[in-house]
Amino acid sequence: MNKKKIDIFDTTLRDGEQGPGCLLTLQSKLEIAEQLEFLGVDIIEAGFPVSSPADFKAVQEVSKLIKNAKVCALARARELDIDIAVDALKNAVCPRVQLGIGTSDIHIKNKFNSTRDEILAVAFKMVRYASKKIEEVQFFAEDAGRADNLFLAKMVENVIDAGAKVVNLPDTNGFCTPFEYYEKIKFVIDTVPNIHKAKISVHCHNDLGMATANTIAGLLAGASQAEGTVNGVGERAGNAALEEIIMTLMIKDLPVYTTVNPIYISKLSKMVERAMSNAVQANKAIVGRNAFAHSSGIHQDGVLKDRSNYEIIDPAMIGFELPDLILTARSGRAALKNRMQTLDIQFVEKEFELYYDCFLRLADTKSIVTDIDLVDLCYDINKG
Repeated sequence: MNKKKIDIFDTTLRDGEQGPGCLLTLQSKLEIAEQLEFLGVDIIEAGFPVSSPADFKAVQEVSKLIKNAKVCALARARELDIDIAVDALKNAVCPRVQLGIGTSDIHIKNKFNSTRDEILAVAFKMVRYASKKIEEVQFFAEDAGRADNLFLAKMVENVIDAGAKVVNLPDTNGFCTPFEYYEKIKFVIDTVPNIHKAKISVHCHNDLGMATANTIAGLLAGASQAEGTVNGVGERAGNAALEEIIMTLMIKDLPVYTTVNPIYISKLSKMVERAMSNAVQANKAIVGRNAFAHSSGIHQDGVLKDRSNYEIIDPAMIGFELPDLILTARSGRAALKNRMQTLDIQFVEKEFELYYDCFLRLADTKSIVTDIDLVDLCYDINKG
C-alpha cells in the first residue's frame, strides 16, 4: 500500500485558546510552540493578530522562535486583517496566513446578511489580495459541515483560482457524522476540477463527540492536512484532540501517516493542562491519568501477564509514566499479590487467602486501597 503523508496542523495557541478561561501568557505560548516543534507538527497556528496587541505579539515571537514548522496566523476576509497578519509573520521562516468566510446558508444569511454570489466574490477578492502579500494562503470555508456540497465545491474551486494553496473544510459546529463528513470531503475532491493545485484540510469540533472520528474520515476521503489541539481544548466541546489523531495514524494500518515523534505527547499534554488551568478528564483518551490504568481483576491479571492483552498503545511511546495497578474492590488476587511483592510485604503463600479476604473487606469501604492502606492492613494481620 502506498501511504500518503499527512500534514499535522496544530491550533492550540489560536482555536484552543478560545475555550473559556484558557487564555495563555506569552511565555506559555512560546514554551508550547517550542514543544510542538519538538513533537514535529508541520504547521503551528500561533494566533489571530488583529484581535489584540497581545495576540499580534505572540504571533511575532512564535515566528522568531520556530525554525522547522510553518507558522500560521488567522485573518478574517478583510484587507486590514490580512495586512496585520502578514506583518506579524514577517520573521517566520515559513509563514502562512489563514483567512476565511462562512459558506453555509445559515452563516451567509444570518451572520453576513448576504448571498452566495456575494460571498464567492469576497472570498476570491481577499484570497487574491492575500496571495500578493504572502506566498502561502490557506482558506477556511467556515461551517462547511452544514454547507451545501455543490456550493462548497464551487467555493473551493473559486479560492484555488484566486491563489489558495490549502483549503480548510471545517465542521465548525461538530454537526457531521463520520459518514457525512467523508462523503462531503470526497465529493469536493472528486468534483473540483483544479483540486490538484491545493491541499484539502480537515478541522473538526467535538459538539457531538465525533471530532477525531470525523477527522480520520476526512483523511480517508482524501484530505491531506489534519487540524487539532492538544487535549482537544477549544470553544464549546473543543476541537479534535491532536494526540488522538496522531496515535490513530500511528496505531492503525491506514493509507495515511504522520512523521511526528509521539514521545513528547505526554509532556505537551501536561504543559497545556497547567498553562490553561484546564484539567484533563481522567478517562480522556491517550493522555488521561486513567488511560493506562486498570482496576478490574480480569484486566489486571491480563496486564500482569502481558500489557498488550488490554493496551493497544505502549505508554512509553508517548512518554507516559506507567501507573501502578489500582487496587479496588474489583481487583483480583494477581493484582494484590503483585502489589504486596512490589512493597516487599512478606507472606506465606498458603495464608494468602486470608490477606485477600481482609483486603476485599477493606476495599468495600473505600474507592481505592492505597499502598499505605495495604501496608497497615498487612501489619495488622501479621500482628494479630
